[in-house]
Amino acid sequence: MARIHARRRGRSGSSPQTREKNPSWALKPKDVESKIVELSAEGNTTSQIGINLRDIHGVPSVKLATGKSISKILKEKDMSPQLPEDLTNLMRKAVRLGEHLKINNKDVHNTRALRLTEAKILRLVKYYRSTNVISEDWKYSLADAKLLVG
Repeated sequence: MARIHARRRGRSGSSPQTREKNPSWALKPKDVESKIVELSAEGNTTSQIGINLRDIHGVPSVKLATGKSISKILKEKDMSPQLPEDLTNLMRKAVRLGEHLKINNKDVHNTRALRLTEAKILRLVKYYRSTNVISEDWKYSLADAKLLVG
């Protein structure tokens, strides 16, 4: 894989899981779904739920156990967040960089980092619009991001 904003190759990612079905010792699908709903009600994000299930409850893969992703399970139970977690995290990063650049306006390295982060946000928004995760008229701006995640 090549890097997005650098003219070089990077390391390859992790290899996919070799297991094809849920192990017999793992939690049953209904128990996994109830645990996901319970952890979401506590205010955990989807990635925190996955880490919690893996580390504390011994669920190797939610997708193998239930046949659905954590976000799809939350969507079925009407507990999914307004914006996807990856988009929210990128917007948080952009807000932090924007606040830093208000104070340090000559910081060229972080000015570039803000531009690259906003490019990633716009690319993700384009994808989420095409898959109908967010509405067609949703627009990104740094000021709106401060209100949404700040």
